[in-house]
Amino acid sequence: MELYQGVNFFELPPHVYAIADNAYRMMCSELNNHLILISGESGAGKTEASKKILQYFAVTCPMTESLQTARDRLLLSNPVLEAFGNARTLRNDNSSRFGKYMDIQFDFKGIPVGGHIISYLIEKSRVVYQNQGERNFHIFYQLLEGGEEELLAYLGLERDPQLYKYLSQGHCAKESSINDKNDWKTVSNAFSVIDFTEDDLENLFGIIASVLHLGNVCFEENHQGRAAVPHTHEIEWIAKLLGVHSSVLLEALTHRKIEAKTEEVICPLTLELSVCARDAMAKAVYGRTFTWLVNKINSSLVNKDFTKKTVIGLLDIYGFEVFDKNGFEQFCINYCNEKLQQLLIERTLKAEQAEYEMEGIEWEPIQYFNNKIICDLVEERHKGIISILNEECTRPGPATDLSFLEKLEEKVGKHAHFQTRKLAGPKGRKRIGWMEFRLFHYAGEVTYCTKGFLEKNNDLLYRHLKEVLCRSKNSILKECFLVAELENRRRPPTVGTQFKNSLSSLLEILTSKEPSYIRCIKPNEKKEPSQFDDFLIRHQVKYLGLMEHLRVRRAGFAYRRKYEHFLQRYKSLCPDTWPHWHGPPAEGVERLIKYIGYKPEEYKLGRTKIFIRFPRTLFATEDAFEFSKHQLVARIQATYKGCLERRAYLKKRQAAIKLEAHWRGALARKEAKRRKWAVQIIRKFIAGFINRNKPLCPENEEFIVFVRKNYILNLRYHVPKSVLDKSWLMPPGILENASDLLRKMCMRNLVRKYCRGITAERKALMRQKVVTSEIFRGKKEGYAESLNQPFANSRIDEGDINPKVLQLISHEKIQYGIPVIKYDRKGFKARQRQLILTQRAAYVVELAKIKQKIEYSALKGVSTSSLSDGILVMHVSPEDNKQKGDAILQCEHVFEAVTKLVVLAKEENLVNVVQGSLQFYISPGKEGTIVFYTGPEEQIYKDKNGQLTVVSVRMQS
Repeated sequence: MELYQGVNFFELPPHVYAIADNAYRMMCSELNNHLILISGESGAGKTEASKKILQYFAVTCPMTESLQTARDRLLLSNPVLEAFGNARTLRNDNSSRFGKYMDIQFDFKGIPVGGHIISYLIEKSRVVYQNQGERNFHIFYQLLEGGEEELLAYLGLERDPQLYKYLSQGHCAKESSINDKNDWKTVSNAFSVIDFTEDDLENLFGIIASVLHLGNVCFEENHQGRAAVPHTHEIEWIAKLLGVHSSVLLEALTHRKIEAKTEEVICPLTLELSVCARDAMAKAVYGRTFTWLVNKINSSLVNKDFTKKTVIGLLDIYGFEVFDKNGFEQFCINYCNEKLQQLLIERTLKAEQAEYEMEGIEWEPIQYFNNKIICDLVEERHKGIISILNEECTRPGPATDLSFLEKLEEKVGKHAHFQTRKLAGPKGRKRIGWMEFRLFHYAGEVTYCTKGFLEKNNDLLYRHLKEVLCRSKNSILKECFLVAELENRRRPPTVGTQFKNSLSSLLEILTSKEPSYIRCIKPNEKKEPSQFDDFLIRHQVKYLGLMEHLRVRRAGFAYRRKYEHFLQRYKSLCPDTWPHWHGPPAEGVERLIKYIGYKPEEYKLGRTKIFIRFPRTLFATEDAFEFSKHQLVARIQATYKGCLERRAYLKKRQAAIKLEAHWRGALARKEAKRRKWAVQIIRKFIAGFINRNKPLCPENEEFIVFVRKNYILNLRYHVPKSVLDKSWLMPPGILENASDLLRKMCMRNLVRKYCRGITAERKALMRQKVVTSEIFRGKKEGYAESLNQPFANSRIDEGDINPKVLQLISHEKIQYGIPVIKYDRKGFKARQRQLILTQRAAYVVELAKIKQKIEYSALKGVSTSSLSDGILVMHVSPEDNKQKGDAILQCEHVFEAVTKLVVLAKEENLVNVVQGSLQFYISPGKEGTIVFYTGPEEQIYKDKNGQLTVVSVRMQS
């Protein structure tokens, strides 16, 4: 399929796909309807060729997801129609026993969107009778072989087809080349896709089963010579499946209703007439059901979009048949093939010559009349036979098949292609029976047996049976047998007349479309693959007139088109004809082909058409057109895109201008509104400022509210961060009271936060600060500067104290320690020491020795100067023999050390802040003096008087 898709017709070897692709491309390019006519003998492969064409369209045509169902229904309509309309014959295992014409509808994009099927003359007689080696329609065997057990039980059927008379007459119910079980699965799947409901299938299978039960209805003659049904088991099943009363059905099969002018008479039937009535009912039910089936498929294929569509018609009709015993059906089938062959000759050979003569093209005529004359004569003879048959069926008085044959001998006996036993020569009589006549067809001679011709042509169903079927509760039969038929007293048209009329309408359809032909050649009579019977093939080639076709094509021209169509398609290849040619089309085509470069032997110009001899010339023109088309399309697309963009730009520009104007207006209105509001606010604030000191009133209310709000908002950036921060934002006069309240609240909050954040340890240190304040505030310089220096728990880590000292005072817990400088009491020599305070005593420590231990109980007081020096003197009692004298110490943190000492000694009154000098105890009966001065720099030294002089720097207040 990919190989043949989009390829020029003559580039690859002939193939079914080439025909399909060429028809499809011509339809898409020229937007006209096409037809593919498939013909050949029975068993030559017409049905398979039509399926291949459908598959090709399904695979290669563009497809959308929404149209997938339409494509599937087109494909799956085939197995359904084959099941109900095809059967095994001696020549073909899948012979079409009806004619089928299918229109495949395409939209303007070339997508298949729907279809329509017309059926012609289904072979109803096969339902009730089959020749030796033949079968009934496939659906009967598929139902028995593949149907579910529940379905068969519901229908009252058994799996063995030999149990049913209508299936066992040909003695080949089982055929190895046919797989009925798999075919049933395919048909069941097709039913679901084609949108058959469960009720439809139930009624349909009920009709199929009722036909089988009907064939098994047996009649016997009673003592009065009338037909009777001894066993009504099958009647009960038929009544159940068709929804009729069993007693009414039984009466209709064994009696006939005759209507007089004023009354109805029920007449019993003979055994032979009852069998005929039963078979007529079976054929009528099956035939009309098949018509309903085709209509149901058509309703599922219909496209609800009523826009104009192009179609490709596909004709798959029964082929020419010659059996050992040929009847009315073969006569109709072969008549149809004669008409199609005649159409083919007229549209190819005769039309070819006529067209050349009409166009004034010189060419060598081909002798094709032999085949044509035969077709014309046989077609004329067929019409005469059908007319005589209809006369015999409708004339008053008794008419038989023998009287029909005698009338043929009388009316068409002189025809050269008609023979009977009576009219034939001595040699021919031996091969023609007394009830037979012979016709010479284009495909050869066929002998027909007239037995059953009148009955099959009449195809009458007794009124009594028709009334039963019209009252059926089966919904399908209700549609097939309308009550209105009972009111029509006119005789229905004969089968021959119906077939002739439908064939005429078919020919009208075929002649209205551009045709393509597929001739199927049967390779052998044994239905074997890869075997070619040369004699059989030569015979088919000869009677089909294929050699004449080849000669005509070779002597003629491969392509011809009206000047208007040719110019319209290829005018883009010449600058003079593009885009419009205003002169006569013939001159335009002549100008076009000269520009392209056609050689004289490659073409001829007729009166209304151009004729191109060689396919290669057309291929070159088509390739140039495709190249030009792409260039033109690109130019059109560019121009169109530019136009679209220009339109879009202008539209956007207009929109932008309008939007800008509206936006500027909106901004101006907004600005005017804002200014008006601002003026009002300013006026209010001026009035409020003027009346700001008055009590709250409408004139100053908004101003005061604004001032309050503004002050509060500004205040949040100037709130004090600590309890020591005394800054506060200056309030306006009207908010002084509120500001004071807020300031107090803020300070309380800060104090509260500060107090909550103090730990127990820090609280103890702060209490010590309070003690320090009580001792030194206003008495000693440097106190104010020490306030922001927090006290430490100790100025010496435990690791800095000698282990021996720790061992000596291990019974006491160290509370505080600080490095100090100790001055000797006599020479005032400075020595580095550590002052360690415990719960009970103060220790002056030198490395690993305790130089002096002063218990708090023995401590008489602590003296320090009022200046900024760090001297402190710890006084002891002179009477205490354990003490060597007062301790003179200097430390960096004198306020902290003194406070710690006082807290541990639990005596706040011990501290004495002196001015000028102080006396200290050296030894019993001997005291020393320390003098305190201020100077430019700090000094401690022993003066000439033997006193310890301490000079400190005066601190800036």
